[in-house]
Amino acid sequence: VQLQASGGGLVQSGGSLRLSCAASGFPLDYYAIGWFRQAPGKEREGVSCISSSDGRTFYVDSVKGRFTVTRDNAKNTVYLQMNSLRPEDTAVYYCATERGVPDCRSGTYYRPIHYDWWGQGTLVTVSS
Repeated sequence: VQLQASGGGLVQSGGSLRLSCAASGFPLDYYAIGWFRQAPGKEREGVSCISSSDGRTFYVDSVKGRFTVTRDNAKNTVYLQMNSLRPEDTAVYYCATERGVPDCRSGTYYRPIHYDWWGQGTLVTVSS
């Protein structure tokens, strides 16, 4: 069972990146997938979540209107499209899931403690 985040890189402020979260060893379409990030010296924070049963999506306020999470079950992959990037978006981004849980916890999806399968992160650097 593995999750692998990829797609990070260096981008200028205002630019865009699309991150991918590829799953192997389990069918991703039965699980909610959360995106998190951790900036240097800061705690890991939730960014977004997408449910599996109805595709419902959740975003923290700091990324609403700029980030979009989607899933392609045929490719066993979830994407995070990040537009209008800002220097404060600089962080290592992770995807994660909670075993046996198909949908995002509507009130607490952003809390890392709920998630028990984590992928390796991908670094996003936004220059000013």
